[in-house]
Amino acid sequence: MSSFSDIVRRHTSIDGAGRAHLRRLTGSWATLADLAFSDLLLVAPSHLVEDEGQGTVLGQIRPTTAQTLFVDDLVGVRWSADREPVVGEALKSGEIVSARRLLPGNELPVIVDAVPVRHEGRVLATLLRYRRSRHEDSSSLESAYQNVVDRMAAMVADGTFPFPFEGAIAEEAPRVGDGALVLDGEGLVEYSSPNAVSAMHRLGYHGQTVGRPLSDLGFDVDAVSSAYHLKVPVLEEVQRGELITIVARILPLIADDTVTGSLVLVRDVSDVRRRDRMLVSMDATIREIHHRVKNNLQTVSSLLRIQGRRLESPEAKAAIGESVRRIAAIAVVHEMLATGGGDEVLFRDVVHPVIATAQSALTRPDTPVRFRLVGEGAALPASKASSLAVVVNELVQNAIEHGYPPGHPGGLVTVELVSTADQLMVRVHDDGVGVSSDFDVELQAGLGLTIINTLVTGELQGQLRVTPVAPPRTGTLAQVTIRLTIDAD
Repeated sequence: MSSFSDIVRRHTSIDGAGRAHLRRLTGSWATLADLAFSDLLLVAPSHLVEDEGQGTVLGQIRPTTAQTLFVDDLVGVRWSADREPVVGEALKSGEIVSARRLLPGNELPVIVDAVPVRHEGRVLATLLRYRRSRHEDSSSLESAYQNVVDRMAAMVADGTFPFPFEGAIAEEAPRVGDGALVLDGEGLVEYSSPNAVSAMHRLGYHGQTVGRPLSDLGFDVDAVSSAYHLKVPVLEEVQRGELITIVARILPLIADDTVTGSLVLVRDVSDVRRRDRMLVSMDATIREIHHRVKNNLQTVSSLLRIQGRRLESPEAKAAIGESVRRIAAIAVVHEMLATGGGDEVLFRDVVHPVIATAQSALTRPDTPVRFRLVGEGAALPASKASSLAVVVNELVQNAIEHGYPPGHPGGLVTVELVSTADQLMVRVHDDGVGVSSDFDVELQAGLGLTIINTLVTGELQGQLRVTPVAPPRTGTLAQVTIRLTIDAD
């Protein structure tokens, strides 16, 4: 599927600045379509000589306030001058051109308005508005909206709409159907739609809105002042207590470089904000839980250390020390979840303190062992990160204890994290004495390797491989591979 910029480049000779202007127009023209109860098409002339007199539909939008006239997707379709003569007239004259005709296919009478899209003094394209012919006795809402549409169409024709400095419109920004107010040049309300009146009631204002400034209705006077003086849209949020929140988008209406009024779109986002607060509260609760789990694990570690100091047996002391380090590895994960939020942690940030703890507890001055951490790893959910942290702790501990026995001059242990789109590999390589060529993990009875094998093949559903380094080098390579994604059943 081609992007908007691709379509413009392929079918027209419009430059980068012009493309950006048209992109801003299609990014904000939903307001025009809804106000006009009309389908809008953006048509630009072709840059090909053989297509002289032809145009291409660059964009299309249907109104949410009325039934569409075009069921088919017309983006990329050629639009000849014979099919819609007002396109060429608007391009040549630079003026808005209107015509009444029957829509082909269903012979429905429609009015077609062709609005030249001007940017930096040059007409780039034509904005076509297709609307049903209406009776003269239209409602006050239709009349008010038609007046605003005519003024905004004039802004498109003179290049002041779309607004050059408006950023991306937020998903929760109000639309015409949510509620609309029309203000005059002094900032006083000229018209309020029924939904806008309901929004004012939600804010606690139940009086007459027409003739009142927005500040009387509960809005910040600075918001209207900024829109009028800076000639840019302003988004404001008004809150009443903890239950009611109204968002207003103020769009200045400009003629001859003077703000003649504004369109204010309002939306009640109370439920959205309430859900946001619930999510924030839930996130804070989850962080607090991880913080308490970390504290509880540290308390257990402290109790084990106290118990270890009372023991006489070296084997028992060593077993207590190993348990403390395993608990510490799990506590690191919960500490990061408590401070970082979310339910995932970057595994490199877990491995670093695990290595530091093992190095400070197990290395000896007469056998110095250095460590190097390579790679960024991947973000893992808490359950996988905790299990893999214990695995890394055991692998590092085995590398120190078995790779560099007493009397060995020491060396370097490298922990490498290699991640792809669907898997993470953890390689722990030491340059110590190494394992034998017939080493088999499944036949080992040691507690450390039993824990590693159980966690890797069970909890992590991964693979464990321990092999000696090929001569002439020495050492052991332990590699753990786990899947980052789980296949659907």
